[in-house]
Amino acid sequence: MIRRSILFTGDDARSMSEAFDDSRVVAAGRRALSIEADAVSALAGRLNDEFVAACRLLLDCRGRVVVTGMGKSGHIAGKIAATLASTGTPSFFLHPAEASHGDFGMITRDDVVLALSNSGETAEILTILPLIKRMGVPLVAMTGNPASTLARECDVHLDVRVPAEACPLNLAPTASTTASLAMGDALAVALLETRGFTPEDFARSHPGGALGRRLLLRVEDVMRRGDALPSVTGATTLSGGLLEMSRKGLGLTAIVDDAGRVEGIFTDGDLRRALDKQIDVHRTRMSEVMTRGCKTIAPAELAAEAVRLMEQHRITGLLVVDADGRLVGALNVHDLLRAGVM
Repeated sequence: MIRRSILFTGDDARSMSEAFDDSRVVAAGRRALSIEADAVSALAGRLNDEFVAACRLLLDCRGRVVVTGMGKSGHIAGKIAATLASTGTPSFFLHPAEASHGDFGMITRDDVVLALSNSGETAEILTILPLIKRMGVPLVAMTGNPASTLARECDVHLDVRVPAEACPLNLAPTASTTASLAMGDALAVALLETRGFTPEDFARSHPGGALGRRLLLRVEDVMRRGDALPSVTGATTLSGGLLEMSRKGLGLTAIVDDAGRVEGIFTDGDLRRALDKQIDVHRTRMSEVMTRGCKTIAPAELAAEAVRLMEQHRITGLLVVDADGRLVGALNVHDLLRAGVM
């Protein structure tokens, strides 16, 4: 059997190319965006007692929020589940068709089910509806039909109906899925604020991302320490200080007293200024050329704070000191870049 795999011939493609009208394409895109924007805007007036009840059910959930939906609604349900999970509400997506073939066992009596169906009559969801009711699991439905079976049988109904889809045929789920997605975000944000969810909480859910690195990584996780830490005393000659800088490769060295407390710093910039004065590197002491009152940071500070200090003071390195001012580490801009903080 020969299967047709080519939908358009070369002539068809040329015909469509010749009929392409830039202004009509832009107008169609703007029309779609306008329809979807209106659909989302209309939701604000529907955030009533039902929305509050839905938030209360999700907030009081002792298990997880099980989000389900079929087809395009399923894709939106998956995104809502991911958003809830990353903002402090444990959640996962359950495919309603798979639920009828064993995956319903993922639901426990401590859970809450959030079901999405624009028609409210999705067969796969209605099939598992009696099981949800029998378990006594609270059911929140998000539909575009308040008179539908799902809307009537749920505990809380969220109305996400739209006057029309952005699709000119009024067939492809477009405005309706956008409205459902926005309602899911509204739920997630309302729960986030009620829980007092912080940026640090968010970072713990995203440890591999840039935000997680900025909010979780500490200076002590990045700094050089031990034998890799450059330091000399104030009595050390400038030539000795340069050797220490060269050995440690950090572009700076700390100057410390006998107790290890920081007295100053010497950087590549200090070296250029010293050489401009034509000083004797073998006779000059580090205490004579170091920068006093240098910027320091504590090891428990966020690495992002080190970035802020460097940018604010236009420096490329920092000394790390303890509460008594003793040197415990050092880092430069390259350390922060390697850690992915910058």
